[in-house]
Amino acid sequence: MSQQQPHLGIVASMKRGLEHFIYRDVSHLEQTGVKISIYPTKVGQGLYAPRESWRVIRWSLMSILLAQPGAFLRSPRRYFQALSIAIKHRAIVDFLLAAYFAKSMQDVDAIYATFGDRKLFVGYFAKLLVDKPLLCTIHAYELYQNPNPGLFQASLAACDQLITISDFNRKKLNELFGYSEEKIDIISLSMDLEDYRPTPKKFVILIVGFFVQRKGHKVLFQAVKQLNDPNIEVWVVGGEGAESDSVDVRGFVKECQLESQVAFLGKLSGTALRAMYHACDVFCLPCHFDDVGVGEGFPSVIIEAMACGKPVISTRHVGIPEFLERMIVEEKNVDQLVDAIRKVKDSEQLRRELGLRNRELAEKYFSAANVQKTATLVRGLCGKKESEQATHLASVTTKTAK
Repeated sequence: MSQQQPHLGIVASMKRGLEHFIYRDVSHLEQTGVKISIYPTKVGQGLYAPRESWRVIRWSLMSILLAQPGAFLRSPRRYFQALSIAIKHRAIVDFLLAAYFAKSMQDVDAIYATFGDRKLFVGYFAKLLVDKPLLCTIHAYELYQNPNPGLFQASLAACDQLITISDFNRKKLNELFGYSEEKIDIISLSMDLEDYRPTPKKFVILIVGFFVQRKGHKVLFQAVKQLNDPNIEVWVVGGEGAESDSVDVRGFVKECQLESQVAFLGKLSGTALRAMYHACDVFCLPCHFDDVGVGEGFPSVIIEAMACGKPVISTRHVGIPEFLERMIVEEKNVDQLVDAIRKVKDSEQLRRELGLRNRELAEKYFSAANVQKTATLVRGLCGKKESEQATHLASVTTKTAK
């Protein structure tokens, strides 16, 4: 094995991207100087995509089938030995995938299966084909609902190193599969303790709305950038608007270098959305007319935040100042927005006063009584006498005839 930079071939599922803890462990391995190649058993989109520095050996059904003659010619005896075991344990698919990976595994120093299921089986067949050391970590479900218990037993016996995450698992491996406890290393899951640590409570600004220009996301991020306060966090609820007017909100965040201070929460409704209102310190929606002159009607999310008793910062835009008394700034005025956020952040008393008053204003202007007014109009329209309708119809008919 190379002493300078060991090269590890990692068999992992990427069905929904890499699992978070697998991504984290592999990242830490790379930081220690290990070269990484990923051999995915499944491939799909997810939250944790491989880093650009990791080699990923992707595959298709056709590429797997076309690779078999070459795998056989490189080592006919090993190929037939592994194939016979695969037939015995009904694991042809795992064998074929391992045979496809085998060529690129020639330059790895060891094979690492991240789970004791199909990842281990593929790693096991690859070991038979390329004669590389095999390492596997056992987590949980493999012990209780293994997809191929017979092959699991054979694969365990072939491992050069076995890891599990707890002493409980080590005892289970001995109890269920007869694997010697002395041959199993316990290595707990790793955690980036700098990212996950007790910190002072963040000051949370919530913005809710479609990703369109008139909502003012860019203005908000520019203000947060100017504040230069790492204890401010922005929670973004919403998603793309119509294709014609969507803006790249994530791009704005990168442009302002605020990735560590902005959390994208997606589209929320009901209890989940109310939880965001209740948890934030201030709601901010710096609306403005967009480049083609389109403005808001009246943002219902401002009403929702007011009803939840939250301080609200918004702009002198359309009818907003008619109902929101304080913390109104001019459209696209970053300096005024910075000043408003700073005032609200620096005074818990001000936040309390604004929240209480906004709740009063919500009760005054936005209660369900408004619907009763609409209902009264509807009843009035529906209650018109037939004679009135007939008179109107006759009038229209007469005019048409003329």
